[in-house]
This record gives sequence, C-alpha cells and structure tokens, in this order.
Amino acid sequence: MMVGNTMNKLKPKIFDEAISLDYVLAGDYYVPAIELPEDDDRPIGKWGRIHRVYPEETNPLLLNHLLLTGKPHTYLADLNEQAKSRYWCLVHQMAENESVTEDLKRQSQWEWVKAMNSIVNRAEEIIRSEMINA
Repeated sequence: MMVGNTMNKLKPKIFDEAISLDYVLAGDYYVPAIELPEDDDRPIGKWGRIHRVYPEETNPLLLNHLLLTGKPHTYLADLNEQAKSRYWCLVHQMAENESVTEDLKRQSQWEWVKAMNSIVNRAEEIIRSEMINA
C-alpha cells in the first residue's frame, strides 16, 4: 500500500538544473523530454558527403556539438551550398581569365574540353583545401 501512495506523489514533470533538462514521467520512470530537431530536407550534396568524415577524424568536439544539438545535417547542407557557390564562382572566374569561351568551344571542342577539365580540377582542389579539409 505504501508503494501506491508514493506513486501518487510523483510529479508529472521535473527539471534538472545541473544539466538544464526537463524530464517527464513515463510509467514508473522519468525520461528526458527531448524534442527531435526541425526537419531540414536540403540535400547534403557532393561536398557535404565528402566533408562528413572530416569532423570524425580531426575535430571530435565539433562532431559532438553537432550531434548533441541535432544539427549535423544542417551543417553539411550549409557547407554544401557554400562550397557549390564558391566552386561555380571559381570556375567562371578561371574560364574568363584563361579565355575559355564559347568561341573556343566552337573553334576547337577538344581544346575547350581540355581547358575546362583543367579548370574544374583546380577549382575542386581549391574547394577541398579551403572548405572541406579546413
């Protein structure tokens, strides 16, 4: 009979000030009141996928922070958008500086393809060194 009286005295919700976390009563146990993070349906893309392993290997504190705040997907999606924007900016600037134009494409497709492949490779390497592995 004593157990029944004890159960009636349990509060439906308690707050742990030491870790700033609410707990709710679920049956006989208190469980953390944790909400799932907001949905982020943006793709993490090529650059996000490449960068995904980097925090695991080099910055475990960042990885823990992202996991605890529920934002690894948002972080990778943001990084992908920034890297993609920077990549296209670099490609356009290099093509303009090296006179790789539609005229060159019409005159000699082979030369245009070689020049664009070179530009794309260099732009990808810059993105990797500046944003992905930084």
